[in-house]
Amino acid sequence: MFDVERWQEIFETIGKNKLRTFLTGLSVASGIFILVILLGFSSGIQKGVKTQFEQDATNSIRIGTRVTTKGYKGLNPGRRIQLRNADFEELNRKYGDKLEFKTALYNMWGSQVTYEGETGNYRLEGASPDQQFIENASLTSGRFLSLDDMEEARKVAVIGYTVQKDLFKGVNPVGKMISVYGINFKVIGVFTDPGGAREENRFFVPLKTAQISFAAGDRIRNIAYTVKMSDNFDEAVALSKTLSESFERDIKEKYIIAPDDRSAVRVDNTLEEAKKIYSLIAVIRNVFWFIGIFTIIAGVVGVGNIMLIIVKERTKEIGIRKAIGAVPSSIIGMILQESIFITAVAGFLGLFAGVATLQILGPFMENDFIKSPQVDFTTAISTVFILIIAGAVAGYIPARRAAKIKPIEALREE
Repeated sequence: MFDVERWQEIFETIGKNKLRTFLTGLSVASGIFILVILLGFSSGIQKGVKTQFEQDATNSIRIGTRVTTKGYKGLNPGRRIQLRNADFEELNRKYGDKLEFKTALYNMWGSQVTYEGETGNYRLEGASPDQQFIENASLTSGRFLSLDDMEEARKVAVIGYTVQKDLFKGVNPVGKMISVYGINFKVIGVFTDPGGAREENRFFVPLKTAQISFAAGDRIRNIAYTVKMSDNFDEAVALSKTLSESFERDIKEKYIIAPDDRSAVRVDNTLEEAKKIYSLIAVIRNVFWFIGIFTIIAGVVGVGNIMLIIVKERTKEIGIRKAIGAVPSSIIGMILQESIFITAVAGFLGLFAGVATLQILGPFMENDFIKSPQVDFTTAISTVFILIIAGAVAGYIPARRAAKIKPIEALREE
């Protein structure tokens, strides 16, 4: 039941101690504000890192080779290791049951592409149909490469959105012919990529077509796979790590490379890297929670202290109340109500200030690794209610002390 007189007493007490109440409320509001800001940036970091990983499939493995840096079994350092179609086929036969998508790649950087007088330089990638899923590419029009394109070495191309904007000027490119160093390719599709303009600044053609058209023989530049995922993330990471080590070992054995030559063969494992990054994000988030919660605790302790002071100052008043028949529960309720009111008002003010700050300043702080720093509102509201409960606990100790005051002793209080 709403007790008007009790609320009048609470506001009267607050009015008599404006500065003290303000400073106590400020400490509580600051705690919630800091927690909201920290959680918002924790969320922003997580989204930013996730965006970076989404540029390719999170469970991908990419194999590349360079120059040997160490002599081994009578062979001198400085040998350039060249991957070939046979290497891709051998790995597929040996590990195919553990792999999901797979492609060999032949890349040409800065390829000159022309369409009706418009010219630009873009990266050409000879690939298989699985490249769409390894790269997380989404089609905006047309289709991707097919097995028939591969087998028949068709001169077809799937261009990135940046290539479309640069060369076609609003014209639908599907079905049009582009020229790559004088060789004509038919555009069959346009794709977008989570990596943005950098990843859309290229075009895909069938691997066999690229090798024949540009005299590459059976040479390839990279091999890319995705690992079959299991329901258990740790098991998937372990499998991905085992496969990465096996790929590296097999290639080094075939090309007689020193086992400790880290430059000659490079195997990038995004799943293992993802686990490391996400583990780091979890640590950061826990640290932010730790800082925020202890800041809130400091505010709650402040609420407890001010209630103790209030009880001390109102000892005589409480004694009179008890002398004229006030029961202990009403005394406890009066103190708890004031404690909860201060905590709740300060908590919600801190929450709204934190959310508003993230909304206003968040867009200006975005970069590659921080995206949309926002706090989960449900989490924030839950935190405030936990704070209110903590405020009630903080006020209960002074309330119990007030309830135990003996009228005769209180009346003697000066």
